[in-house]
Amino acid sequence: MKTPVWSVKKVQPRKDYTLLLTFADGSERIYDARQLLDIPICSDLKNPAFFLRAKAKYGTVVWSDDVDVAPEHLYECSVPVKDASISE
Repeated sequence: MKTPVWSVKKVQPRKDYTLLLTFADGSERIYDARQLLDIPICSDLKNPAFFLRAKAKYGTVVWSDDVDVAPEHLYECSVPVKDASISE
């Protein structure tokens, strides 16, 4: 079975609440995670130390057993690195 294009292979969480993502197709995209901060199940993400523990697992981004984001959402709601203004 072929890996879907939106499968996350690598994630680099950043202090500005964005994620630098590498997907199965090799594309690098930036996802602005600030949109998640007001969702009750994602409230732990407001803690910067917790947010920075993001890891790529199971083809998506996870922080804990309770907090993850659908990979399709990450792909569709992110922008290519070349189109984003990147700052650390």
